[in-house]
Amino acid sequence: MRRRHGPPAPNAVPAVLTVLTVLAVLLSLVAAAPPGRHLTGSQPTGSHLTGTHPPGDDPRTPAVVTHTLTLRSDATGAAWRGHQRVSFTQVAPEPLSAVHLRLWGNARGGCAAPAVRLTGISGTAAADCTAFKVPLPRALRQGESGSLDFELSVDVPEGLDRFGRDGAYTVLGNALPTLAVLDGDGWHLDPYTRNGESFYSLAADYSVTLDHPSGLLVPATGSAVDTPGEPGRTVTAVTARRVRDFAWAAGPFTRLSGRSGDGVRIGVFATPDITAEEASRMLELARTAIDAHSARFGAYPYGELAVVLDNAFWFSGMEYPGFVLDRVKPSALVHELAHQWWYGIVGDDQYRAPWLDESFSEYATDLVLGGADKDCANAPRWASDGERLTSPMSLWDAHPERYEAVVYDLGSCALHELGRLLGEETMAALLRDYARAHWYGVSTTAAFKAAARAVSPVDLDPFWREYRIDG
Repeated sequence: MRRRHGPPAPNAVPAVLTVLTVLAVLLSLVAAAPPGRHLTGSQPTGSHLTGTHPPGDDPRTPAVVTHTLTLRSDATGAAWRGHQRVSFTQVAPEPLSAVHLRLWGNARGGCAAPAVRLTGISGTAAADCTAFKVPLPRALRQGESGSLDFELSVDVPEGLDRFGRDGAYTVLGNALPTLAVLDGDGWHLDPYTRNGESFYSLAADYSVTLDHPSGLLVPATGSAVDTPGEPGRTVTAVTARRVRDFAWAAGPFTRLSGRSGDGVRIGVFATPDITAEEASRMLELARTAIDAHSARFGAYPYGELAVVLDNAFWFSGMEYPGFVLDRVKPSALVHELAHQWWYGIVGDDQYRAPWLDESFSEYATDLVLGGADKDCANAPRWASDGERLTSPMSLWDAHPERYEAVVYDLGSCALHELGRLLGEETMAALLRDYARAHWYGVSTTAAFKAAARAVSPVDLDPFWREYRIDG
């Protein structure tokens, strides 16, 4: 996410939410297929499967996740009803007796006015109704699989946001229930943050059918095929493989399409405040940036990319797999496209270690645009003894004025300095090899430090201390 504008006060965005009813939940236990049967041809050789881990790293579970959804919208595209199935496998040695669904769409309304409700399912809500614990009828042993089936409704709140609506335009980021991650630190049930991201999920497959009025375009994560539905309606079938989330938008957008030099299909979807010239310039920039990032970090594997432009966003940009939200701001678009690698393909815990995607994406933005818009010449300037480049969002939520200065600006400067210490060719090889090693997996600070040490011609301990990179 690229901010450059502070989030609005919580009471500045009205929450108009209606009731969602989940009619049924079915938990089925089946014999598991070996983790890894979901490999795609676009995955680099040597990449990690979802849920697998380097030696000495804790396994992450549940993994081998598949989401299958059929959703139908109302006339506005702001209310959706349908069915979701979530299938998963226990890959850790210990028995898995429950799973947690993250209902991030409830962050704005909380338990008093949730946008996503799970009724008719036995479970316990937590984290202001953004988490829901679902006990399993029988604990899953390692290698066994289970699934959840339920009816789903989503009512998008008023107020333009990454999950919100403004007039005829609706954005559904983090709208669908996802599975929380269990690792050696326990279940990751961190709270929602508006300053940055709280999201942490393993790569999954999505098959989503969106039934909507034909007058509404629905740009989404993945590859889409439209077929006629009922009179005046269109059925859009979207398939996305090895992604960490699924997002879409709905509205009477103006669409501009093109391809990058590497063949990535790019659609720019613009609201009326975006001129044709602006949309064309952003399309051309997306074509250039996606290929530049691919050349540095590994080929973009998803084939398609949707860019939704609206200058009314309070933030400069927001990333989802194959789907980004942006104002007309070149640096923001390049940054969000870098997130396709640093957060999307190479995952991380965005709440507990935001530097692993924001600093890396900002550094990648500098490389594409030919320089930094900040002063990296001076020594790091810290506001307190407790401030770290590797600090979690809990610190930045307490000190929001320091979040961008440290995680974005100082973080990218740290990577520029690391490149100077290693040599630019070694730094480029490090990032490409590191991305390949964690392709569809999860990055950690400890893993990155180990990879950098392995190729460094100098002792990096003074560098880690100077930039307060702990872990």
